[in-house]
Amino acid sequence: MNVMMKKLKSSDADFATELHSLLNRDDTLESGVQEVVAGVISDVVAQGDQALFRYTQQFDNFDVEARGLEVRPARLSQALENIHPKQREALEYAVERVRLYHEKQLAESWSYTEADGTELGQKVTPMKRVGVYVPGGKATYPSSVIMNAVPAKVAGVKELIMVSPTPNGDFNDMVLAAALMSGVDRVFRVGGAQAIAALAYGTKTIPAVDKITGPGNIFVATAKKQVFGKVGIDMIAGPSEVLVIADESVNPDWVAMDLFAQAEHDEVAQSILLTQSELVAERVQQSIDKLLPSMERADIIQQSLKRNGAIIIAQTRRLIIDIADEIAAEHLEIFTEDADDLAHEISNAGAIFIGPYSAESLGDYCAGPNHVLPTAGTARFASPLGVYDFQKRTSMIKVSREGAQSIGKHASVLARGESLTGHARSAEYRLDKT
Repeated sequence: MNVMMKKLKSSDADFATELHSLLNRDDTLESGVQEVVAGVISDVVAQGDQALFRYTQQFDNFDVEARGLEVRPARLSQALENIHPKQREALEYAVERVRLYHEKQLAESWSYTEADGTELGQKVTPMKRVGVYVPGGKATYPSSVIMNAVPAKVAGVKELIMVSPTPNGDFNDMVLAAALMSGVDRVFRVGGAQAIAALAYGTKTIPAVDKITGPGNIFVATAKKQVFGKVGIDMIAGPSEVLVIADESVNPDWVAMDLFAQAEHDEVAQSILLTQSELVAERVQQSIDKLLPSMERADIIQQSLKRNGAIIIAQTRRLIIDIADEIAAEHLEIFTEDADDLAHEISNAGAIFIGPYSAESLGDYCAGPNHVLPTAGTARFASPLGVYDFQKRTSMIKVSREGAQSIGKHASVLARGESLTGHARSAEYRLDKT
């Protein structure tokens, strides 16, 4: 089982066009999804639980009215007892590391007082209620629970609502155990666009939230986009991706396996190797051919690498940096002798893994930083999920009588320049009469 990775060279005349084509994928677009999702949301808004129960029975095949959507707290405790001690230890380890990292992100309120007594500042407060979407069905993701719930609780979110699709109504024990360990307050067996609609608008069973975070399929991502504005969302995540920058100092088998680790997610995932060395490109390709038959998800990996993977050979170190910044990968691994320097020179990446022992898979589970990262080039302007996503900032303004004289005078001039005389007169009323 061989797969020849697409090869791009920066020296080729059509390199810019080829790179643009590689990065601009339309795999996440499906005709009709927008309309289907809009219909589901409309039904949930109009019919509440009735629509929610109907869609859940249709897609997840269990009698909602007989079994209920909400998972009882005792079931979460039982899940913790059911899992293997090594699984429990690993979950506890991950929760603690993620918590410790995210505690560094906590923002605090601040203020200062000017000479005339005017006080200005910013009040930081946590959101009251947040919804976390955890994918389910074909696979289970306790790591997604941890990465979304822990920073929310560190931020001080008072109520954390988790939703997840459960075929036949059955939850995975590791997912429930992770929810209990991470501080989730309520868990519901519901997924898809209907779950997003319920979180955004509320039903009799599921309370409306202030923000929705967490990954999902195309229907979930589209639903999040459509309810944005009614509630906050974290981001619209696309297929997973990794960019590996490597030189001859790294074991090519390690590089190949890291490319596989992303490619095994699904056929639309993207794995790219970027190097200055033709020899590295050749060795990694050989490792791919050698190791692929041993992979449990070889068919998916093969399709992913064939459709979306690439080996890019850049002529210079400067081009390595420029190409990496243009790709703006979700995950960036740097396996070069000057890895630390490169990491500081590259601006655009969701997360940077520095040195050969920093496998991206460690970041997926328990390194500490969040694994919810910007995809599809959005690392140019977006950041990983963090505590700051669950905190609100409110401006605090207390103008003194003396301060109102100088601030009001200038505000009046600016307001009249905008022909907003009501604004101007509001400021002028507070000016001392002389």
